[in-house]
Amino acid sequence: MTRPIRLRSYLLGAGFGLAITAVTPYSNAYLGGTPLGGGHFPLAPFFIISWMFLFCAVIARLFKGYKLLTGMEMLVTWILMVVVSGISYTGLARTFFFNITAPYYFANAANRWQEVLQPLLPHGWYPSDPAAIETLYNGLQNGRDMGVFEVLSQVPWAVWLPPLFTWGVFILICYGVMLCLVNLFGNQWVVNERVNFPLLRLPQMMAESFDEGAFGKFLGNKYLLLGFILVVFLHTVNGLNFYYPTIPPLPTLFIAGSYFPKFGLFSGFHKLKIYIYPAFIGFAFLTTRQISFSFWFFFLLGGLSYGLFSAMGIQVPAAALGTTFGPSLARPEEAQVIGATVVFFFFLVWLGRQHFYHVMLRGLGLRRKAERAEEGTLDERGLDQHSAEWFPSPIAFWGAVVGLAGLSVWCWVFGMPPLPAIVTPIILFAFSIVASRVVCQGGIPYFTLTAAPLDGALSMFGSKFFGGVGLVVAMAMQKMLFLDLRESLMPSLFHASKVSEEVKARRLFFLGLVAVLAAAVAVSFLSMLFLAHKYGIRDLRLDWASRTTATVYENVQRLIEVPTEGSRWVMNFSIMGAGVMLFLVLMYYRFVWWPIHPLGYLMAYSSAMDILWFSFFVGWLCNHLCLHYGGTELFRKVRNVFLGFILADFLMGGLFAIIGLITGMSYQVFPV
Repeated sequence: MTRPIRLRSYLLGAGFGLAITAVTPYSNAYLGGTPLGGGHFPLAPFFIISWMFLFCAVIARLFKGYKLLTGMEMLVTWILMVVVSGISYTGLARTFFFNITAPYYFANAANRWQEVLQPLLPHGWYPSDPAAIETLYNGLQNGRDMGVFEVLSQVPWAVWLPPLFTWGVFILICYGVMLCLVNLFGNQWVVNERVNFPLLRLPQMMAESFDEGAFGKFLGNKYLLLGFILVVFLHTVNGLNFYYPTIPPLPTLFIAGSYFPKFGLFSGFHKLKIYIYPAFIGFAFLTTRQISFSFWFFFLLGGLSYGLFSAMGIQVPAAALGTTFGPSLARPEEAQVIGATVVFFFFLVWLGRQHFYHVMLRGLGLRRKAERAEEGTLDERGLDQHSAEWFPSPIAFWGAVVGLAGLSVWCWVFGMPPLPAIVTPIILFAFSIVASRVVCQGGIPYFTLTAAPLDGALSMFGSKFFGGVGLVVAMAMQKMLFLDLRESLMPSLFHASKVSEEVKARRLFFLGLVAVLAAAVAVSFLSMLFLAHKYGIRDLRLDWASRTTATVYENVQRLIEVPTEGSRWVMNFSIMGAGVMLFLVLMYYRFVWWPIHPLGYLMAYSSAMDILWFSFFVGWLCNHLCLHYGGTELFRKVRNVFLGFILADFLMGGLFAIIGLITGMSYQVFPV
């Protein structure tokens, strides 16, 4: 059943979302506080919406049932905040200004970027004035004493507007393609496959209980209060320890690697750590058991594989990887994920083959609207009934085709050869779709890629396939939006697709998304420019962004100077990964009893699992024991304990974030 959403819900979501976008760079990059928009269940939006639920419940109690906002409206407000919250940091702005300045600022006689790299840089992508770049890194003279408007008035806009406009067009085209792909794949996942979205479960339950007039009963549940109190106690003690070190802390990190040898069968575990994050345990409990089991099982199996390869006499040096761009790809064995990702993408397409076939027929005009109306599959707006579509699928189909073609033209205009110009955008978005499935179905709040999307193309075709300018173009595009996926947009859009399933005016919802996305990009650029000119990028907590961006250009230069023909070992392990994934998807699809989900294999070597594996083990174990010994009745009761974990973790995280904004020092509730 769809429900109407009043305009106030969209305005509140956009307003709070843009406020988070404006404040996040200051909180994260300057104060080093708890990430406000980090991960795929960001802190600030949930902290805000939790208090909104409480405030609206009090209003409803005082004014005899008057609902300032309904539960569904607050859910829409929350998802609008979620969608834009990551743009202002790792989702875009954290590395953006490094991406467009690093080849000039970090150029020196030793790396020879001025002779090798700079002549290949596309004009219009980079600022033209070296003095403006120096000011960006060092800050304005006396900038720390200036106010907001005074700093912004001193920004050399004539230098920055051309590259901002050029990259802004690229970013908005990419976002447009994402919206079209989510409209196509989202309907398949939400309606046809009924994919579980664990990260949405708590906000949905809060909205449902509010609309049923039982929000007080939901918060007063004794099991939820038990989980809530335990986590509040944990963070109260550790927060006090952060500010007053004489108070002993409760440990949440255990170094387990010291119990394993550096060599031998178990050598892959000598750096093993156990992190205790109650909210992540809660998400793991809400994830289906098959998936949560597969995550920790494949992580441990991946660690065991290092020692197993060694015992079998297969010792491949890390240098055999060649030059890659993967954020956590460190050993050739980990290249399995490249082939596995390709196979899993085609598996997703195959699962939706009937849906995509009908979409193509409609897009090509071979199945007309009148025919579908006679079949009773269209509503009065031309959308599928029981659908998560924001707009008719033929428009989404042609929007994706035109958008991908536009990106190919973009690549070709700026110097990439025609064939890689066509292939590159397809690879980038295919990896994003797979990553989105991992996040949305797996309940992964903190996700990192193992291999970069274009690492497979490099290992298969070699660097000569792209050409010198093409390498710069491809790797800059990849680094801009498709490499650091901890706060990527696409999974949030799929979550928005699920939320909008119950929204009556879905087109209005879509227009609100488009407007707030465009505004968030502009606010993110403005906020980072202000911060950089006031304090100087060098004095901000952006060492990771600086280091990883410089590494990308170093690798590009290395490939330009010494072109490669591809990596035999990477290809071998990629083929191995493809074979394993093909086996997994066949077993998963053909046999109901098969206990392992293919998603786990995709995360086996991800650095995110270093943090998450134990949470998924505990969540899976508790889920399994509840259903095995107490059935669904016990599961529903105990589930509230884990909902309390999530609620308390994020409320305490928001509280310490506020304290950090006031004091300049913040206790970290979640990983940075």
